[in-house]
Amino acid sequence: MFYCYITLLCYSSSSLEDIRRFPICHLVLIPNQSVKSSARVLFSCKKPAVHRLGKWTNVLYTSIASLTAGSALCAVPFKQVDTLSHDSLIRRAASLVTDSSSTFLSQTTLALIDAITEYSKAVHTLIALQRRYLTSLGKLSPAEEDSIWQVILGQRAEVNDRHDECKRFESTWVSAVKMCETAAEAAYTSGAEHASITVRTNVQVALSQVEEAQKLSADADKKLAETKVMEIERVAKYAAAQNNHDEEEVPEAYLRED
Repeated sequence: MFYCYITLLCYSSSSLEDIRRFPICHLVLIPNQSVKSSARVLFSCKKPAVHRLGKWTNVLYTSIASLTAGSALCAVPFKQVDTLSHDSLIRRAASLVTDSSSTFLSQTTLALIDAITEYSKAVHTLIALQRRYLTSLGKLSPAEEDSIWQVILGQRAEVNDRHDECKRFESTWVSAVKMCETAAEAAYTSGAEHASITVRTNVQVALSQVEEAQKLSADADKKLAETKVMEIERVAKYAAAQNNHDEEEVPEAYLRED
């Protein structure tokens, strides 16, 4: 039931006898009606004695008119509906938690995938530089060889930085996955089955996406390891060839001296 309470006080400067004849000090209870219609009832029911109240009576009517135009101040008690029960509020809160957890998971998944992609690119760039150096081994001047090695060392530092970034985002991503799993369990126990299913689906999608990205980085790491083995073998063969060449030159010089 909707109620509106209005307290009306009237003071007259005429005399105490006028106040006794016209005691306007009431608490008006208006059920299921608007303040405007209630004000019209008050105006229509006023007695002739009201005109003798003078200044303060006019103030009273002006206040009522202002109160009516401004929709008035009123106390509005309401009954708690079933949709605001504790169970429903808990389900809504659980849904909000799953939504926030899913947002956190999507952001960390995107950051991790981007970091893995950049790491893979850096590794492939390093592989290309090392293979280029191996193909030109023994054909470069000392200055050119030193320049290439400076580029290779810089790219190795880039690979290490990208790898550290992947580890940092992966740690945050793992925390997001655990948070979503906890939120899904809480939503299920509170009765928000749809929210629980949604966040579990998001977790599965994130796991599959990260797994695909990690396969690319693992393939890049494998190729980098193969390139390092190739580099060791090529450098060892080149060093052995240089030693053999030096050993062959020593007897010739010795024979020339003889």
